[in-house]
Amino acid sequence: MTRSVTRRPRRRRPIAAVALVAAGLAAGALPTVPGPAGASETPKQVRAAASEDLKEVFFVGNNWEGTADIINSRGDYAKIGRIDMIPDKKERLREIYLNPVKLAFFLGVRLGPGEGHDQYVDDMYTTNDGRSVVASRPSFADVVSIDVESGKVNWRFPVSGFRSDHMAVSPDGTQVAVSSSISNTVHVLDMATGKEAGNFKTGDKPHENVYTDGGKNIWNMAIGEVNTDMDAPWQDFTKGDRRITVADAETFEVKKIIDMRERLDAFGRKDLSDALRPVAFTPDESKMYFQVSFFNGFVEYDVRNDEITRVKTLPKNPDTSDERTTYVNDSRHHGMSMSPRGDKLCIAGTMDDYVTVVNRETLQEGPLVTTSKPYWATVSGDGKHCVVSESGADQVTAIDFATGRKVTSIPVGDHPQRVRLGHVPTDWTGPTTG
Repeated sequence: MTRSVTRRPRRRRPIAAVALVAAGLAAGALPTVPGPAGASETPKQVRAAASEDLKEVFFVGNNWEGTADIINSRGDYAKIGRIDMIPDKKERLREIYLNPVKLAFFLGVRLGPGEGHDQYVDDMYTTNDGRSVVASRPSFADVVSIDVESGKVNWRFPVSGFRSDHMAVSPDGTQVAVSSSISNTVHVLDMATGKEAGNFKTGDKPHENVYTDGGKNIWNMAIGEVNTDMDAPWQDFTKGDRRITVADAETFEVKKIIDMRERLDAFGRKDLSDALRPVAFTPDESKMYFQVSFFNGFVEYDVRNDEITRVKTLPKNPDTSDERTTYVNDSRHHGMSMSPRGDKLCIAGTMDDYVTVVNRETLQEGPLVTTSKPYWATVSGDGKHCVVSESGADQVTAIDFATGRKVTSIPVGDHPQRVRLGHVPTDWTGPTTG
């Protein structure tokens, strides 16, 4: 495979501070901070704007920079504006540095999942009226709503524990589910007020959230411990309780636990990790595709029959080491999306530095499009393209579902991760004040 990008140097994950924090948490020595009382990535998951006053856009979260670039969601993908996602940074840092426990976890996030950087913006969704963007901020262990016109914080919700992560918005756009990766909790918040509607417990290190069944259920995938160098197969027992938790989206009662270890073993793949990373459901939600730690490929799961049906191994980049401790947060491949018709999968080969479009019927991959540390994959507003964040090149790249070929790349901020469809006022160009 031809390589045409400049890669950032790989970093071995420093584990001293992370191990210290983890040990304290396991022993029950470190308290949690209570919050206030109160999938498949396709365009259909974002409620369509009913008003002509709204424009559909992409929000690109620049995790290490603490900004979100807003770009067109189709066509030329041109930049429209930028929002500072940490306007309250000084206040948050003051709180952290005055609290030794918060400071320990803040530094743990920096040295662990942050690869030596603070994680300021992970996931984002806009409100139905396009006036606000709701975002999770891992290093600040919170979720905030920011007014897109003024750039000011509307509300803030500190999660239980010390790190917020992936989110999902309900199909009607009124609620957002956020993973608190240290307290093993999913909080479900009112998008307008930030008040907690409810929560439920998960496996260790909850990660991806997906609403299914028209918004009736929330699926959460727990990935376990991914920030240590204990990555050899015989050390798998150190990774914790990794499972899917399916909860009722109204009562927040846990309806089902799916242990993918049992399903993988039954399929004859005891060699694969059961730590589920990004997932994608078919339009009828009869099948789910998912990536797992350390693996260059993905798995097909029959939801109705509760069994794994196929496993696809994708090509390795010869320049990528097979040393597991060099993988970013245990991810060899991280990021997948499905075309609106459900006939194509777009796969981000994170450590292998490529993206490929896979035929879902045959599981045959298309061209390997060279990218730099692609970290997320979503679908353009018109459904024609797979859009990936290249965290190693600070750009977003569109790839044609039909041909599997690159369409264009757009420069964005430092370390783009999540890319989400949303809405802003039609004439919006950025906040009037910072």
